[in-house]
Amino acid sequence: MKKACVFDLDGTLLYTLESIAFAGNAALALLGYPPEPEEAYAYYCGEGADVLVRRILEKNGDTEPSHFEKAVAMHRKTIHENASLGVRPYAGIPEALKALKAKGLKLAVCSNKPDNATREGIREMFGEDVFDVVMGQKDPLKRKPWPDMPLAICDTLGVTPSECLYFGDTGTDMQTARAAGMTGIGVLWGYRTKEELMENGAVRLIADPSEIPGLTGEDW
Repeated sequence: MKKACVFDLDGTLLYTLESIAFAGNAALALLGYPPEPEEAYAYYCGEGADVLVRRILEKNGDTEPSHFEKAVAMHRKTIHENASLGVRPYAGIPEALKALKAKGLKLAVCSNKPDNATREGIREMFGEDVFDVVMGQKDPLKRKPWPDMPLAICDTLGVTPSECLYFGDTGTDMQTARAAGMTGIGVLWGYRTKEELMENGAVRLIADPSEIPGLTGEDW
């Protein structure tokens, strides 16, 4: 029996591409580059703000360090000020979380999005009482796929990694689950493909949030 569920944020709990694209394109506009389409950000995102900005600048052939610093600052400012732009929970997620709480499980969020934006997004979409721990990228913890954040979550919750299911929509999430010693569940309603999830170690794939509560009682 699992005791806790750890969730990625973007593409797992919430649809957030509109806000991610808005912030990324603000950074591009600062340097005079054209915007990228919203759907392109499904592949730019997932490994933290710095990696996203580096990817969109490299798409334009720009590797100038001073440009990167300016773009990162603009991206962080814009995502903080527009964290809820177009953001919505995936259909069935609120009900799944309610069912998990009723079963007595601990719930956590683990995101490579900056910590303040992660906390703000969760607060606006789910309130203060659903998740026991909400953690975004912050020093000195290394971002996913390093296991620093999920292991810190375990310490806070008082559970072991083997007692946790980890839900995510990217290969980075599945790598994170493996590195932390958690059971990685790939969700198919997010931003990446089932092939990417399987190649990076997903133990199970699920197509609908209604499947989540039943997984916690399985013998993994």
